[in-house]
Amino acid sequence: MIERLFKLREHGTTVRTELLAGVTTFLTMAYIVIVNPSILSDAGMDFGAVFVATCVAAAIGTLIMGLYANYPVALAPGMGLNAYFAYGVVGGMGYSWQVALGAVFLSGILFLILSLLPLREAIINAIPRSLKMAIAAGIGLFLAIIGLKNAGIIVGSDATLVTLGSLAAPEPILATVGFVAMAALTALRIPGAMILSIIGVAAIGMVLGISEFQGIISTPPDPTPTFLQLDLGGALQVGLITIVFAFLFVDLFDTAGTLVGVSARAGLLDSEGKLPRLRQALMADSVATVAGSTLGTSTTTSYIESAAGINAGGRTGLTAVVVGLLFLLALVFSPLASSIPGYATAPALVFVACLMARGLTEIDWDDVTEYAPALVTAISMPLTFSIAHGIAFGFITYAAIKLLSGRFADAKPAVLILAVLFVVKFAYLS
Repeated sequence: MIERLFKLREHGTTVRTELLAGVTTFLTMAYIVIVNPSILSDAGMDFGAVFVATCVAAAIGTLIMGLYANYPVALAPGMGLNAYFAYGVVGGMGYSWQVALGAVFLSGILFLILSLLPLREAIINAIPRSLKMAIAAGIGLFLAIIGLKNAGIIVGSDATLVTLGSLAAPEPILATVGFVAMAALTALRIPGAMILSIIGVAAIGMVLGISEFQGIISTPPDPTPTFLQLDLGGALQVGLITIVFAFLFVDLFDTAGTLVGVSARAGLLDSEGKLPRLRQALMADSVATVAGSTLGTSTTTSYIESAAGINAGGRTGLTAVVVGLLFLLALVFSPLASSIPGYATAPALVFVACLMARGLTEIDWDDVTEYAPALVTAISMPLTFSIAHGIAFGFITYAAIKLLSGRFADAKPAVLILAVLFVVKFAYLS
């Protein structure tokens, strides 16, 4: 049955290899079950309920990816999108987390519709590569400033907007130790480098009496504080159009980039360099986002950490099935997740930022009409504390520079239309 379902021999793998690959992928991304509830609880959401939503949404998406699309790709609530949810939409714009969940739900429905239509490929191909790379890097910079703030390394300042915090305090010191440990363990290719560093820093904090240990295993927390609490009526407000679009846009391109990247590494692309069963893979992502929003978490997306399992030999959906089952098993470790303080998870945000900032290297730095809009996109996200504003500024700048420099062929209709819509939004709907 396993051979018939996953075609192991056709992909040159075995059950044992797929199991080990699944465990490797899970250890590499298990940090999300701690970090995601920590971020969303800053938006006023119940930590335990978000913990459950994170585990279940990740399990749903990953199991669908494995059983339906037969890819060794795992899914979970996306880093960057959760920060935008908590600190941008709720903290910055003043919307309730229920309305923000409604916006995530609507973006998931739109993503599902696009996944069923040929339109999805046209949209993906229409967006300039430089802006795609800049969006990824900008989200990374956005995560970095949040991580440094949570660690107490940077603090607010009336004179300079931000300034250096008290580095003599134990929290910034422990956060710095955690970041260095993550980088070193990753360089040594040790599976689970991030989660090991998070738990290690938290343990040191508990020994020093800075934080409190609450246990390891218990029954799963009550999911009802966030289950079906989304506000669809509020999410349909005109002012939330850009927010829904930001969730959709980032998820669409993040998923497409992750799928192509990890599939290329696994040798799963066809002779034309395209991804077979793309529709099934995108549907797994969109269904997981819809399910996650009803459970009580931000956008669920494909994880680049899946490459760790692929490096370990994972080639089929059996790897993803193992990861999905391990996320369900993680439900009983809620006390351990609740014991992890913010200074222990902050290094993970900065480390993920380092990984995402690599997108800047793939921009054409010899063409000012490409790198100028890309840099505007990237730096606008952390400085405006908004992924949506960064995307908008990027599209407006790209279209304007291309048109004024006579590069009409580069400014595709989709880019021009989106740029005009963003201008209208800022002019009349802000």
